[in-house]
Amino acid sequence: MADLKLEREFPIDPKDLFAWISNAEKLLQWWGPEGVHIPEHNLDFSRLGPWYSVMQNAEGQRFKVSGQVTHVDPPKSVGFTFGWHDDQDRRGVESHVTLFVEAAGQGARLIIDHRDLGDDDIAANHEKGWTSTLNKLAAQLN
Repeated sequence: MADLKLEREFPIDPKDLFAWISNAEKLLQWWGPEGVHIPEHNLDFSRLGPWYSVMQNAEGQRFKVSGQVTHVDPPKSVGFTFGWHDDQDRRGVESHVTLFVEAAGQGARLIIDHRDLGDDDIAANHEKGWTSTLNKLAAQLN
């Protein structure tokens, strides 16, 4: 199974960064790759339980992803399962994501640890998606 780990530093207090990854209102401002918006969701990484989001691109294509929030440890980390849905809304292979927040230099570091991605091609696609998503977060925080 392929795993992925990305890190990005932001000029923000770690507790404030944790709010950006756990508070639904803030999370919606950066969730998903550049060029998509979220017309449907129940994103709330401040509590355990189910979550989902539907991402829609400029051409109107919709992509659903869902999972379970498995742990919330403010202000350090949030963990959740992650699975894409197909066109018939069947959930595919489940992977696991942990978002870690830690102090770093003049601000905070966000670490995305995405595990059990299957093969290297799937991991590469997720790396592109998460990198683009982090760009959206950076635009909010820098």
